[in-house]
Amino acid sequence: MKRIRWQRLLCLALALCCLTGSSQAVTLYWGLQGENVRQLQLKLQQYGYLKGAADGVFGQETYDAVVYFQRKNGLTVDGVAGEATLAALGLNLSSGSSSSAGSSSYTSNLNLLARLVYAEARGEPYIGQVAVAAVVLNRVASSSFPNTISGVIYQSGAFDVVSDGQIHLSPDATALRAAQDALNGWDPTGGCLYYYNPAKTTSSWIWSRTVLTVIGKHNFAI
Repeated sequence: MKRIRWQRLLCLALALCCLTGSSQAVTLYWGLQGENVRQLQLKLQQYGYLKGAADGVFGQETYDAVVYFQRKNGLTVDGVAGEATLAALGLNLSSGSSSSAGSSSYTSNLNLLARLVYAEARGEPYIGQVAVAAVVLNRVASSSFPNTISGVIYQSGAFDVVSDGQIHLSPDATALRAAQDALNGWDPTGGCLYYYNPAKTTSSWIWSRTVLTVIGKHNFAI
């Protein structure tokens, strides 16, 4: 069954923020035990960084997995799952919520999505940049992909711009606006989960997907 669209969940989270008090951010490190550690381990397993059990104990395997994730995604490599690392994994493990925390989470998602748009589609027509952002959000809403923006973007092998470092380029105003339009619900692709440049792709598999529309240099497919 298709997941509830992630924007609705975000709106619910922001609404709950207004009803609860302030929170203290969680930092996970070697020696800690508990549910937060288990949630971290589950995410690391999901993305292929942790092979061991999600036992709720932050030991050598979890430390190595965190270091591996940080190194692969351009984060500070210290083996500590702090705010930046947890955000990149799509985890919100604070003990409570606040309106400022919810707003910060939304801003973080917007910026990450805009960075993906800029890295993947700068030079494309504006509607094409919105379409790239929409594909990410369509994946978030699909049960076949991770259910967070960061999870989709950082999924192993999903986007070349993550592995080559372009994801860390600062987005321009156009990319930010395109990401915002997609977050607001504009989907020029009609629900597509994939896009590719037919002049550059070397994947035979992607050619098997059904193309719904062509925008700029990209084919958008399901």
